[in-house]
Amino acid sequence: MSEDKKIAGLDPDIPLKKKRLRGIYLLPNLFTTGALFGGFFAVIASMNGNFEAAATAVFIAMILDGLDGRVARMTNTQSDFGAEYDSLSDMVSFGIAPALVMYTWALSNLGKIGWIAAFIYCVAAALRLARFNTQTGIADKRYFTGLASPAAAGVVVGFVWICVDNEISASLMQWPAVIITVGSGLLMVSNILYRSFKDLDLKNKVPFVALLIMVLVFVSIISQPPLVLFGIFVLYALSGLATFVLRLFFKKKVKNT
Repeated sequence: MSEDKKIAGLDPDIPLKKKRLRGIYLLPNLFTTGALFGGFFAVIASMNGNFEAAATAVFIAMILDGLDGRVARMTNTQSDFGAEYDSLSDMVSFGIAPALVMYTWALSNLGKIGWIAAFIYCVAAALRLARFNTQTGIADKRYFTGLASPAAAGVVVGFVWICVDNEISASLMQWPAVIITVGSGLLMVSNILYRSFKDLDLKNKVPFVALLIMVLVFVSIISQPPLVLFGIFVLYALSGLATFVLRLFFKKKVKNT
């Protein structure tokens, strides 16, 4: 049989199952590609000084990143290719993009300290994603070990967005920017546990108060996107840290009694 027919998948000597494995699922990977584009666009926008658009692009990438896995599970189109592609997309959107947005906005004026801080965040995101991939199927799905890269990105770009929205000069926020960038990176590679909310069952009935709270949060985000989004991700980042400190405190208290 000719090489063209083999490429087209018409070779009868190749099992049908192997022929199907050559393709990829389109729908979930479209969402992943959209998230990847969000990170790419954030870098371009920050290079042009449009930091509001850069932050918005990263947050949109978060939404698309949250949808691709759910779409894959709903349509039964999970694949190893999709998992690897999603991880690479996350590295760009939540690792490289936030580091470069923060560097372009405030850290570039600090010289070596600035790019070192940005690199610490970037390599921490890579390590965080690598650890997550190796723990798939082993770790407790209810918790993340270390701050998830999208949440860390929300803290970093949210800080930039809220400062730009309130016309706060980047020169005044250089050192806070270093602390937030490095701190977010260290939280990603820490052993602090964070709720993943993957055990949250949206199919069951919920109290009316829960629906009311969701509506209020949605309205708040629409009215003040930078402030509310930054506040949500900061509170989430601090929640794991606070729980970790409380656990250490109670362990010491139990040992001393």
